Amino acid sequence: MLLTRRKIRIETERMSLRQPMMSDFRDWAHLRRVSADFLTPWEPTWAADHLSRKGFTNRVYWAQRSISGGTALPLFLIRREDERLLGAITLDNIRRGPSQSGTLGYWIGEAYARQGYMREAIPAVVHYAFDRLDLSRIEAACLPSNTASRGLLEKSGFKYEGVAQSYLQIGGRWRTHVLYAALRGDRRGRSDAGL
Repeated sequence: MLLTRRKIRIETERMSLRQPMMSDFRDWAHLRRVSADFLTPWEPTWAADHLSRKGFTNRVYWAQRSISGGTALPLFLIRREDERLLGAITLDNIRRGPSQSGTLGYWIGEAYARQGYMREAIPAVVHYAFDRLDLSRIEAACLPSNTASRGLLEKSGFKYEGVAQSYLQIGGRWRTHVLYAALRGDRRGRSDAGL
């Protein structure tokens, strides 16, 4: 099966969201390395080759295959004013048919946190998913103690839906997560998380 190469680019006020390229390796590895203490409490344990060129090459090929196959939309956040890599956002586990849904994940470098970049990226990706990919539901999950991520999701129009026990392995152990979702044409009204 021959995969076609689709180029995806989503423009926001300050950023271009685009798929990772091999030329991003040094910037990506540096940003992940200097932000490790900031990121690792919230992420699955990094593989031994996480910051290696080989690991990044695999990531780029996965991104190309996923976009071509319509199963995921992995994008880097690039600030237009200086072409700086700020973080990444991925719409993954895209399911078609009666589900028409996907799962949102994201991270941002510590130096760029709380400056509104992810607050700008999430609605752009959600709009793209609803408008261009014809999805109906975008799901997201985070640790209950990750108040920054929970607030970000709520400000981005996601609504709290519940709790998933032992949802993901974080730091080598199964952790419970809170679940959020954004629906196309949402009429549910405001919901406040009780955790």
